[in-house]
Amino acid sequence: MGKTFAEKVLGKKAGKDVVAGEIVEIVPDFAMSHDNTAAIAKTFEKIGVAQLYDPNLHVIILDHAAPAPNAKFAENHKEIREFVRKHGIPNFFDINRGICHQVMVEEGFALPGLVVVGSDSHSTTYGAVGAFGTGIGRSEMAVIMATGRIWLRVPETMKIVVQGTPPEGVSAKDIMLKIIGDLGADAATYMAVEFTGETIERMTLASRMVLSNMAVEMGAKIGYIPPDDTTLEYVRPRARKEFEVIHSDPDATYAETHTFDVSDLEPQVACPHTVDNVKPISEVKGTKIHQVFFGSCTNARLEDFEVVAKALKGRRVHPDVRMLVFPASQQVYLEALKKGYLQTILEAGAIVMNANCGPCMGNHAGIPASGEVSLSTSNRNFRGRQGNVEAEVYLCSPLTAAASAIAGEIADFRDVL
Repeated sequence: MGKTFAEKVLGKKAGKDVVAGEIVEIVPDFAMSHDNTAAIAKTFEKIGVAQLYDPNLHVIILDHAAPAPNAKFAENHKEIREFVRKHGIPNFFDINRGICHQVMVEEGFALPGLVVVGSDSHSTTYGAVGAFGTGIGRSEMAVIMATGRIWLRVPETMKIVVQGTPPEGVSAKDIMLKIIGDLGADAATYMAVEFTGETIERMTLASRMVLSNMAVEMGAKIGYIPPDDTTLEYVRPRARKEFEVIHSDPDATYAETHTFDVSDLEPQVACPHTVDNVKPISEVKGTKIHQVFFGSCTNARLEDFEVVAKALKGRRVHPDVRMLVFPASQQVYLEALKKGYLQTILEAGAIVMNANCGPCMGNHAGIPASGEVSLSTSNRNFRGRQGNVEAEVYLCSPLTAAASAIAGEIADFRDVL
């Protein structure tokens, strides 16, 4: 019987033939942590090991509250910087670099066939380049610091086939919201989700990252997209180490297969307070909004800025709406600046912030007030996600966010633009 990607990559790391359901002990290729590194370091120190197993294994990126919005976060960052210096961790990116998952891809840590773990659930993003990218707990990360090893269960695999050419303006975010809405937020719990099909093959890497990023919103352990020329063209000049492209075998066994035709898909919106409460734009347009959050590790890459700038060109953000813009990374920020996207967005009345997570976790920089509605290009909308349990969060694509910012209400871009 053929093997799935998950079985092959974990079998390779474990040095033996494995099948779904087995437990393996492996050394990951890279282990990412962010602002939670301070808490992880405390657990590591309790283990009683004097030195890290391998400082080169770790990548630390400050992004969840950057720059620090209060003294508590400032102390947290101080502790992390001291920990990095003490243990000689070479791969440290301070508050000026950007959102961790974007940085992991840009800096060449996420690569085909590698196992990359992160103490953040959206580490599934790395599957967009063909890596086994998965989120782990803080205590697990502390053990990796001490021993270099982690236990993983080899996941069963769900194949999702996406076919058809979506209508103009309908994006990867709309496609992923449709998938989650139809299958449910727990449809792929601890499964490897493999995205295939002609629609995926035509996507840019940035669009693929949307799918892998939000695979965890279905409960997935990983969100894998088979590497192709698009992938290799991007990763080869960035690669931090050697890698091997690994594909599922043609006769691999899948636990489930689901097919979606997106030829007639309309813009999608996830309504409060669950990510699978998804409705077509026609059912929610007209809902008054107070804030638009364009950012996060899901949708704040250069192609998203191009879409938003084009939509806002010559138009104004509605006077009753605050539009907050957070580039995914410093690299994205600089490119958007060079291309004039930021000037267009600023002239439309939006507020451009530094590259960081912003209000996504509810830490700072744009927490909505009680009773307000935040329309967001991020990945989660459960109650209190953006820092206020009395606010409501809707999820959408960058184009829907831009059109709605202009209209002052959730709007179909086909009506506004």
